[in-house]
Amino acid sequence: MTDDTLLELPPLYESLTWLTPLSEERAAHLVAFLSDPAPAEVLDMGCGWGELLLRVLTAAPQARGRGVDSASATIDRAKQQALARGLHNRATFDSTHGAEAEARPADAVICIGASQIWGPPVEDAQPLDYAAALRALRALVLPGGRLVYGEAIWSATPHPAATAPLAGRDDEYLTADALREQIRAVGFEVVDGDQASVQEWDAFEAGYRDRFTRWLEAHDAHHPAAGQVRRQYEEQRAAYEEGYRGVLGMVYFCLRG
Repeated sequence: MTDDTLLELPPLYESLTWLTPLSEERAAHLVAFLSDPAPAEVLDMGCGWGELLLRVLTAAPQARGRGVDSASATIDRAKQQALARGLHNRATFDSTHGAEAEARPADAVICIGASQIWGPPVEDAQPLDYAAALRALRALVLPGGRLVYGEAIWSATPHPAATAPLAGRDDEYLTADALREQIRAVGFEVVDGDQASVQEWDAFEAGYRDRFTRWLEAHDAHHPAAGQVRRQYEEQRAAYEEGYRGVLGMVYFCLRG
């Protein structure tokens, strides 16, 4: 991927609402699950810029929330949004590695695309350790509490063109059915689970690539980095459209502890 710091690419939030393939309709369903009955505490592990957490706090006016993420830039954005929405007195955000965070159990917990917190470093290109994540999350959900767990899966049999832009291995992810079995094995009740649609993925990928387009629009065509940014755009487009589109999936489970 492009060196974002060197190129000063526009931040992702200028083109994306969510750091995951997620429609407004699906987001509303997840918020409703987490906020009714109203929770007292909401915990978001790997919160990004905190959009889902802030929406839950809006829907549950008595709740307090905490978001944890290792990326300081997204945490800064989350704090700004909490202030802008008048939620800063009820929302706290910590920039720390999730496994090191002193997170107390909550009755509403969110973990979307963040299972790597409890697994090997992403740089090691190892299979995603869903089991470790689910065991850790089980300890963070109070008895009778709720968890929204979203994670990458294989929606179809992986093939070389799909795995090459990722970790390059067929065992990187599980199928939705295999993940459901692991969820039940740690003691969660599956209320519902559904995969992101291709349309949600298309919108997410287009939003991700839009940061390259925005950079190109803001800089002269002869800028020294323009060729690199155009290549990065095309590489990302090809990786998705000619590779993992329809193969890499995202499933969202609504669970009870």
